[in-house]
Amino acid sequence: MTLTLYSHPFSSYCQKVLTALWERELPFTYRNVEEPGVGEELAKLWPIGKFPVLVDDGRTVAETSIIIEYLDLHHGEARRMVPADPEAALEVRFMDRFFDLHVMNAMSGPVFEALRAEKADRKGEAMEKARAALDTAYAWLEERLSGRSWAAGEDFSMADCAAGPSLFYADWVHPIGEQFPTVRAYRAKLLVRPSFARAVEEGRKYRHYFPLGAPDRD
Repeated sequence: MTLTLYSHPFSSYCQKVLTALWERELPFTYRNVEEPGVGEELAKLWPIGKFPVLVDDGRTVAETSIIIEYLDLHHGEARRMVPADPEAALEVRFMDRFFDLHVMNAMSGPVFEALRAEKADRKGEAMEKARAALDTAYAWLEERLSGRSWAAGEDFSMADCAAGPSLFYADWVHPIGEQFPTVRAYRAKLLVRPSFARAVEEGRKYRHYFPLGAPDRD
């Protein structure tokens, strides 16, 4: 087995896949896209240019959820991140999409605007929109996560791999309020899960990249 991951330690979507790999203790070669020549390698493998990208014995696999499901199909003996039961799998996939689309995407708006210096006047508008969207997502999660050990039930899954970086960075953009104690407790639980804790720690030295200013916590 030869797995290679083209990734960056501070990328939320890379952390999602890294969490899945470390959760399963799957050996792989880490190709940091900041290293000389790695970006060029990535462009040849995946012209879209986005990361992470997984290469498995010459086969290129892109997009985070697809990568994780691919690992289930071809390296599932280590540990599945999507359950075999169709109904349980549907819930995992739904929660995975929720975190990517309605938490991560929501927090990304003001981050992207902050990176575009010539559009600095739009940052405030983007932040207001993000706060409203994230409060809606937090409120929905507060109810959905009630009584659950993890995002989709009793077992750690692909949904939690998505939730870790989504809630980690979303709380930096718009802190999870005290009116959402279940969501706050869940985020804290993710931060001490060894697989995600490693992802956070390996990205720590890149925190100066965060354009809104990384808070002095976590």
